[in-house]
Amino acid sequence: MTKIGLEVHVHLNTLRTKLFCSCSACYVGKDPNTVTCPVCLGLPGAIPVLNEEALKKAIMVAVALNCKIAPKLLFTRKHYFYPDMAKNYQISQYDGPGSMAIAKDGIVNISGENVRIRRINIEEDPAKSVYPTGSMLNSNYTLLDYNRSGVGLLEIVTEPDITGAKEARIFMEKLRSILEHLNVCDCEMEGSMRADVNISVEGGERVEVKNVGSSKDVEDVIKYEIARQRAAITQGIKILRETRHWDNDRKVTIPIRLKESEEDYRYFPDPDLPPYEISDNYVKAIISEMPELPDNRAKRFVKQYEITEYDANVLVMEKALADFFEKSAKYYNNYKKLANLLINDYLRWLNDRNLKIADSKATPESIAKLMKMLDNEKITIKIVKQILPEIIDGKDPEEIVKERNLIAITDRSYIERIAREVIEQEKEAAKAAKNDPRVINYLIGKIMKKTSGKADPIYTREIVLQIINEL
Repeated sequence: MTKIGLEVHVHLNTLRTKLFCSCSACYVGKDPNTVTCPVCLGLPGAIPVLNEEALKKAIMVAVALNCKIAPKLLFTRKHYFYPDMAKNYQISQYDGPGSMAIAKDGIVNISGENVRIRRINIEEDPAKSVYPTGSMLNSNYTLLDYNRSGVGLLEIVTEPDITGAKEARIFMEKLRSILEHLNVCDCEMEGSMRADVNISVEGGERVEVKNVGSSKDVEDVIKYEIARQRAAITQGIKILRETRHWDNDRKVTIPIRLKESEEDYRYFPDPDLPPYEISDNYVKAIISEMPELPDNRAKRFVKQYEITEYDANVLVMEKALADFFEKSAKYYNNYKKLANLLINDYLRWLNDRNLKIADSKATPESIAKLMKMLDNEKITIKIVKQILPEIIDGKDPEEIVKERNLIAITDRSYIERIAREVIEQEKEAAKAAKNDPRVINYLIGKIMKKTSGKADPIYTREIVLQIINEL
């Protein structure tokens, strides 16, 4: 039996300022240690003041994850000494005696199974460690950039309900979609959503793998750790309760230290941050401002656009894709064909070129033009797939087709002449095609190649079947 739990750390990078000071929350690309102040550097006498917008976003996430929201906000000091924590403690929350998390006892449904949310904490991020001469394992020295120190974080902790690597990846992807729809986090930014992955197999202790940076890496970590732990137990090697690091280059985990216990952190209430009452009316006002969540959006897509439930769920998995679909749907109303193009071709080309949706220069109008040319039989589906990368680069589909003479060939007599030439050259294949439909596709492919993909595929199939029946 395998038990898996996730501690997901989410940057509140859509806030303008850090969690407890007025420094900008936008630190990416800034010179090291230039976005700091006495508060986020932990200088003596500096007093933190809560960014209330962070509390509102935390409550939105709690509602979206079906959590119970605490009646008051309490902060605690989590003590530990690492160079990336200038104060030697982190302002966080603790779900224990005399304290409470902002939210707890939630549920997220993935693929028909519930994953329970143990708690959600609001806390500050530490500084960023930089390893100039290698990785954290072999660099000669470490540099610290405190620009990130004090940026608001949400820590979302699951119960150990996840049983496999794929399920963990799907959970991460669904959580990301929720966060993007709530405008809590720009998940495209590097390091904006990281997970500590806790894994235990029967017969061993719990192992934590820290700071895993993507849903795909979470899946890879779990696969590796399950195999490693099972192999060790089979050989009689004891699995220790420890913290490990994911080496993304070698795709292995490496031990860092034995795991701390809660007592090691010496939690106690932060005296600089008094309790903050959270009334029912306050929560209701926040709920009234919440945008549409992914599950509700998918249901609306099925009803409004009459697409399949599967297509709707794929589209809303990335907010930017769902937004692009809806914008394109204003210009083109065959919504099923539009969804199919975006899911099966548009996304594939982006992934093949290692591009994000935000990197695409395609416009809703250009996608609509492309689909209308297909519907009007000006181009074939093969041409659509062929020129899509150029549209992603920002080119106009009508201009591409005109410049490269890609207009579809609908002249049946011309297509028949080419088809007869191909079948004459492929006599054995033509005979076999009478009993094997796959060979028909082979012959059609030859014709399409000879016409540079411009022959109308419907006419071509009809003509090939007619000729074969004459043989």
